[in-house]
Amino acid sequence: MARVARRRTMQAGEARPSLVERAYAAFKAAIVRAEFPPGIQLSAQELALRFGTSRTPIHEASLRLQEEGLVRILPKKGILVCALSPEDIREIYEVIIAIEGDAAARIARLPEPERLAIAEMLDAETARMEAAADFEARSLADMAFHTLLVEASGNSRFASIMKTVNSQAARAQVFMVQLRPNIERSVPEHRAIIAAICAGDPDIALVAARAHRGRVRDEIVPLLARFGLRHF
Repeated sequence: MARVARRRTMQAGEARPSLVERAYAAFKAAIVRAEFPPGIQLSAQELALRFGTSRTPIHEASLRLQEEGLVRILPKKGILVCALSPEDIREIYEVIIAIEGDAAARIARLPEPERLAIAEMLDAETARMEAAADFEARSLADMAFHTLLVEASGNSRFASIMKTVNSQAARAQVFMVQLRPNIERSVPEHRAIIAAICAGDPDIALVAARAHRGRVRDEIVPLLARFGLRHF
C-alpha cells in the first residue's frame, strides 16, 4: 500500500508540471499574439475557463510570466497584462545586443571541435528558418538560433536574462511582422555570425551578432514611433 501511495504521489507530481506548462505556454502565446490587449485585467477563473484548466496552474503560470515582465499579479484584483512602449523595446534590444555579441565572441574562443559543432547546429537552425513556409515556423527557427547562441556561450546568467527579454521582444516582432522591411536579411546575417565562429574570430563574431540585432532594433523602434504606438 505504501508503494502504491508513493507511486500515486509521484504520478500526481509528474502531472502537475504538465498542466502548468500547458497553461504557461497558452497564456504566453495569447499575450505575444495580442489576443489580450495591453492593460487588460483578467481573473484566474476566466483564464482557467479559456485554457481548460483549474486556477492553480493559471496562478503558477502567471508567476512565471510575471518574472518575464509580461504580466503583473494584483493581489485580490487579478492579473494585469503589461504594456510596452517604444522606449521599452529600445532598452530590451540594448540588452539583447550586448549579451548576444558577447555570447558569439565567447563561442568563437572555444576549441575548434567545440565551436565547429555549435556552428553546425546554428547553421541547421538558419537553414530551417530559410526554408520555413510561414512566419510562425520562421520565428521558431529564428528563436532557436538565438537561444542556442546564448546557451552555448556557457554563461547561465546570460540565458536567464535572455529568456525574460526575448519574451518581451517577441510581442513587438509579432506585432510588426507585416510592416518590417528586409526581414529576409536575417538569414545572411546569421551566416555571418556562424562564419566568424567557424574562423575562431571573436572580434568579428561580436560585431556580426551586434550588427544583426542592431538592425532589427533600428527597424522596429522607428516603426512603432511612426505609427504612434505608445503602448502595445
